[in-house]
Amino acid sequence: MTVASASEIAERYQRIREEVGDGVTVVAATKYVSLEDMGALAEAGVEVVGENRAQDLLAKHDRYGDVFRWHFIGHLQSNKVKVVNPICELVHSLASDSAARRLETSALLEVNLTGEESKSGVGPSDVAELVERYPLVRGLMTMPPLTADPEQSRPHFRRLRQLAQELDLPALSMGTSQDYRVAVEEGATLVRIGEVLFRASSSDVPRH
Repeated sequence: MTVASASEIAERYQRIREEVGDGVTVVAATKYVSLEDMGALAEAGVEVVGENRAQDLLAKHDRYGDVFRWHFIGHLQSNKVKVVNPICELVHSLASDSAARRLETSALLEVNLTGEESKSGVGPSDVAELVERYPLVRGLMTMPPLTADPEQSRPHFRRLRQLAQELDLPALSMGTSQDYRVAVEEGATLVRIGEVLFRASSSDVPRH
């Protein structure tokens, strides 16, 4: 993916932060950002990045270190926890006992609200037991079904917020580039923003 200039990313980042307000953390989802292009995010003042793959997390952290605060937002396999523990301040995608037993950093429990087989996460009925069992869980995360209409995500975000309130959990990671505004209206405290933050527009791409 071609990444926009640092100045353009900085402008977008500031605009999104103003939209979501001071109580919401903007996590730059950098799955498709190359090691070299991470420098543009650093120059733009992006503070928190979220990685999907343990090997990419390790490589990018080796290069940029404490320039960013690091979150893990991809599927967390138990054998990758050893990579995540010393680097990440928060994991958004805890979904198994085996990973939870090895995890040493704060986590959000990924909840599969709709029972989609293609998605990771625990069922809503299992959340309370896992929260009680693992004190490192301080919130919930969900990915609603893919839709072009952000309003279709609202009931899922609202349900996750209600579930978190019942369990007195303060953190809610919900909302991505297409629906983060709705997520914030429904109580998100973290939003995971990718392409709308750093993808180059056609005017940014050099002509050859």
